[in-house]
Amino acid sequence: MPNIKSAKKRVLVAATKQARNKADKTALKTILKKVDADTNAETVKVAVKAVDKAAAKGIIHKNAAARKKSHLAKKLNAVS
Repeated sequence: MPNIKSAKKRVLVAATKQARNKADKTALKTILKKVDADTNAETVKVAVKAVDKAAAKGIIHKNAAARKKSHLAKKLNAVS
């Protein structure tokens, strides 16, 4: 455990950010699983928006976001 006040604060801030990032990533995974269960244009649209938000926040890398969106488009086209 750190002794310096600023180091103690960094530990608390890092823990808070880690919890928020984990919650956001879990929510993203849930949305992507909903698309697997029920693939239609509306769920894919919601999922693409969620992926873009996650990439903007830095939860996932921009190339990972592009890959996920590509997979979503392929699933939608396969169903249509």
